[in-house]
Amino acid sequence: MALLEVENLAVSFQTGDGVVRAVRGVSFSVEPGQTLGIVGESGSGKTVLTQTLLGLTPGATITGKAVFEGTDLLQLSDGQMREVRGARIAVIFQDPLTSLHPLYRVGWQISEMIRAHEKGVTKKQAAERAVELLGRVGIPHPAQRVNDYPHQFSGGMRQRAMIAMALSLSPQMIIADEPTTALDATVQAQILDLLLKLQRESDTALIMITHDLGVVADIADNVMVMYAGRAAEKGTKQDIFYRQHHPYTKGLLESIPNSSAAGERLRPIAGMPPSLINLPSGCKFHPRCAYVMDQCLTEEPELRQIRDFSHLSACILPAAAVGVGGDAERLRAQTVAEGRAGASVEVAEAIAAAPEVAS
Repeated sequence: MALLEVENLAVSFQTGDGVVRAVRGVSFSVEPGQTLGIVGESGSGKTVLTQTLLGLTPGATITGKAVFEGTDLLQLSDGQMREVRGARIAVIFQDPLTSLHPLYRVGWQISEMIRAHEKGVTKKQAAERAVELLGRVGIPHPAQRVNDYPHQFSGGMRQRAMIAMALSLSPQMIIADEPTTALDATVQAQILDLLLKLQRESDTALIMITHDLGVVADIADNVMVMYAGRAAEKGTKQDIFYRQHHPYTKGLLESIPNSSAAGERLRPIAGMPPSLINLPSGCKFHPRCAYVMDQCLTEEPELRQIRDFSHLSACILPAAAVGVGGDAERLRAQTVAEGRAGASVEVAEAIAAAPEVAS
């Protein structure tokens, strides 16, 4: 049985400009000890999706289910959620400097986390555990650094402190919301290695939210690609990197700088993500898709099986059109030639003329 099973989760916010449909019917599951990578551009709904699981989206209209260890998280009261948040599901946020209180010592903040959930722990015991945790995540001289303030830590050390706090109560799951975005490449690699090491030691499930496919390649078992609040493609890491089907996934991979293509221009995805208030008709990716067809303008595809039961894609291209090989590209071109006759011709011409594509 999955540790977490999310079914048809939808999250929307009422604003003065209209209803923001941040998450639109997303389903996924995570097994113990497994890492799920959730990727997509800014505004795709990644953070809202996971924050909703922990009751961190006040004022939102929420439907669906999120069953964790047999309990639907969406039905918990505030008091019940406080028992889950931090103790059974921990979060590592993107910016540790804003997550840590600047006026309290790092060790005190870790100790407070422990004592808030374990009432029988004394201050001395919590302080000793804070030192142990800082040492476990690689902070040098933890007995001294436990008394430092957040501004006295480097960016990488602050993120290590946040990981120590997340691990302090031995949670069954950790949600890491772009934990390496603000770090340089060397520190990023160290943080990812640390997360993997700690995960193996404790068999903790991990949800890694990121826009960096390189991070996903390093750490994930399964991947969910999100676009405009929905899952565009889901599969194993091998499916997404070597047998990708959805044009958005293909575009994300092609836009990654490649050392073997030195001197060549990058291949960005044309246009910008859509407004979640005024979503386009049909497939929400069609205004940016090089393979747009007439059907794409009026029908939004549901996720369907591509290669096996674990590989799903929300695109009408043939299931055999996977990867970047010549056969797959010829099949895509043939399908587009047959399906593009009306209004989609103008859309395709506009995409081809976009400055980032035409140049």
